[in-house]
Amino acid sequence: MRSGRRILAVAATFVAVAAVSIAVALLITPERTVSAFGQTVAVGTAPPTLSASGPGELVLFGQTIPTAVRFLGPIRPRLVLTSIDLNEQIAASFTPGPHAPIASTLGAKLVAGWRTYFLVEIALVALVALLLLGAIAGWRRSGRRATVVFIVVGVGVAELLNIGAIGLAAVTVPGRLGSVRSLQQLVGQSAEPPVAPAPGPMQPQVEAVVLGDSTAAGVGGPAPADASPRDILCGRSSFAFATTLARVNDWTVENLACSGASIPEGVLGPQVVRGRRVPAQLAVAKRAVDASTVVVSVGANDLGWSSFLRLCAVVDSCNNRAVDAYFQRSLETFTRSYLELLRQLSTLPGDPQVVIVQYYIPFDPTLDCLADSGITSTKMAVLVQRLRALNTVLATGAETFGYVTAAPDFSGHELCTEQPYVQGPTEPAPLHPNARGELLIALTIERAIVASG
Repeated sequence: MRSGRRILAVAATFVAVAAVSIAVALLITPERTVSAFGQTVAVGTAPPTLSASGPGELVLFGQTIPTAVRFLGPIRPRLVLTSIDLNEQIAASFTPGPHAPIASTLGAKLVAGWRTYFLVEIALVALVALLLLGAIAGWRRSGRRATVVFIVVGVGVAELLNIGAIGLAAVTVPGRLGSVRSLQQLVGQSAEPPVAPAPGPMQPQVEAVVLGDSTAAGVGGPAPADASPRDILCGRSSFAFATTLARVNDWTVENLACSGASIPEGVLGPQVVRGRRVPAQLAVAKRAVDASTVVVSVGANDLGWSSFLRLCAVVDSCNNRAVDAYFQRSLETFTRSYLELLRQLSTLPGDPQVVIVQYYIPFDPTLDCLADSGITSTKMAVLVQRLRALNTVLATGAETFGYVTAAPDFSGHELCTEQPYVQGPTEPAPLHPNARGELLIALTIERAIVASG
């Protein structure tokens, strides 16, 4: 009887040590970094789940999204895109065409990284189990022979359980990763061909181009001198930051930004504004064949930021599960679109310097001046958090592709301060930058360009 209890106790000890060893090994095993034609990806495992199959994790610009590729087993890969070198080979790997060597290399490198990761994980399981069992054996004060047998058998049990737990993943994942031909396949979208230049004459005199939404258009200000019908339609104003960039650098700047523009409808594709079709901004930008700088301001319309603000104003909390889910889904969709935009920017003629502009923070949660509009200081704090999440994606994406980031700081000049840099509720474009705000954004862009060398 006593012998049976002792056997059960030892067996339970082995199982507990194995469970702890596997958990610790999965936690501390370093991700394996692999590179294929300029794409650098860290390969590891996502947290285990109880489901028999499902997607892995892809960390894209700091945002974790499920992979479109599904895997068997509770343990699945986690892939972190860390950098992309925009050379000719990478451009080829992201565009349609006969690029079999590049495609197969990507899948093969991911598989190699996955296998190496698990070899290290297996070794770490043995090491952690050895340390735990050694400590337990020392506490038990067993003889030398009994201690050796206890540790050897315990490590063996830990590895058997480990291989059993990860075996399905170790066997099936290489086949799925080996079939991956591009990052777009993991994201769940096809690699689109480069946006074609818009019809019309080339514009070699243009030295800088601005793409984006209402922030870049400068909505709410007076129309520019000699404004075109499209300037009026898109809400471009004379105090848009493009105007200051032109004046400071003595540049000819083409401001193509349009109020309401998103990445798919406005920048990469045409946009319909009040029943009129505006061509894709990137297509028009490609006529500026000698432009040295391209400034991009996107994200708010892709997230449905205006709708989110209205929703936040009428609900009791901007931080409940439903609103959180809505925002996270929007951010995931934006992240995928942003990947395509960053890729397409690499096809601009002349390899111009690309500057990605982050969003200014228009609120100070300590200033509770919008409560009558339904935006309390508590809700402001949530909105600020959301904008920072967007800015993380913007900045990380720019860094991944080697682009420049400009981060305007409106601290001390938010809404309700004595000298705000944003338009108030009664002004033409509430919460958009005013003339001072647009000037600050322009100066921030200028500093970022100078700092980049």
